[in-house]
Amino acid sequence: MKNKIFQLYSICKKSESNFYCVLFRLIYYKIFYKLDIIAHPKVKIQGIENIITHNSLYIGTAYVGTSLKSDKTFLNLKGKLIIEGPYLIGRGCRLDISEGATLKIGKGGFTNINSTFIISHGVEIGDDCSISWGCQFLDNDFHEINYENKPPIDPKINIGNHVWIGCNVSIYKGTKIPEGCVIAANSVVRGVFNDPNALIAGNPAKIIKHNIKWKP
Repeated sequence: MKNKIFQLYSICKKSESNFYCVLFRLIYYKIFYKLDIIAHPKVKIQGIENIITHNSLYIGTAYVGTSLKSDKTFLNLKGKLIIEGPYLIGRGCRLDISEGATLKIGKGGFTNINSTFIISHGVEIGDDCSISWGCQFLDNDFHEINYENKPPIDPKINIGNHVWIGCNVSIYKGTKIPEGCVIAANSVVRGVFNDPNALIAGNPAKIIKHNIKWKP
């Protein structure tokens, strides 16, 4: 128990979080929701009952040099947030999951600061995925454009295991990324990519290199 308290204190000190506030919220979430959530004081969660996880969820408590302790993190959860392993959501992130929609995240990995998820249908992210700062996931256009012979599109987004998404990447509806890929910074991604272990870059994004390997 002492080790856990000391670990929590160290996390709070690094992230400039008020230790007593974080500890109080952790106890509250454990008692009333059976959730192990370590949240910065500037985190707001609506729909906490829609979080499904049996592991630790860290929200806004990792130190990143470009973030401010005043940055607010907001989770608006009308749909389900399912996390299969310990996970970190960076400070300043926004999650808006509509009723009936699901964001499912595998084991390991993280989402860095100031990233946004606006989910009307579904997003699934595999194990060991690294999402850099300023990324956007959007599975709905919020308008419709029709034309002759327009193919049907499954709007759900699927990211395979061990994918690295660089900073300021935008990923739009219907995107499928296989395992082992890297999405270069500032790319705009939409469509189905079938080749694993590929470097994907550009606007619109395309495969520019095959058979790559990456590690954190």
